[in-house]
Amino acid sequence: MRLLLTALALSFALPMAACSKDAGEAERAATIPVTVTMAGTQHRFDVEVARTDAEQQQGLMFRTSLPKNGGMIFPFPKPKIASFWMKNTLIPLDMIFIRSDGSIDRIAENTIPESLEPVASGGEVAAVLELAGGTAAELGIDESATVTWKD
Repeated sequence: MRLLLTALALSFALPMAACSKDAGEAERAATIPVTVTMAGTQHRFDVEVARTDAEQQQGLMFRTSLPKNGGMIFPFPKPKIASFWMKNTLIPLDMIFIRSDGSIDRIAENTIPESLEPVASGGEVAAVLELAGGTAAELGIDESATVTWKD
């Protein structure tokens, strides 16, 4: 009888655990293309979108790596001065602050993991693109580049 009850309990628990894990992985895997154009050269990234306040607050916290050409974009409903911190963010990031017209307001390179110091835009921005630390320097991306995406 004990074996039967154990088997029955596991038959209910395992599918639920598998479903919740798959749903989380599927949610994280949904990406959109973002293109950064610099001096006629295009760099494409497939990034997650932080649309809701909760997703924007979570950001890339607790991640230990990013996929090659991966990252996250934080689009805002209307342009604003944006400020981020690195609390619970375990990897260095390049933060690209993007104006409404796709031009770059500022790039904060290799932000310090777990820092509580604010990393702010220089002016009002429509979005922030976070990439693995060092990506901007590696690809030669600077404030003269433009960024496009469709959400």
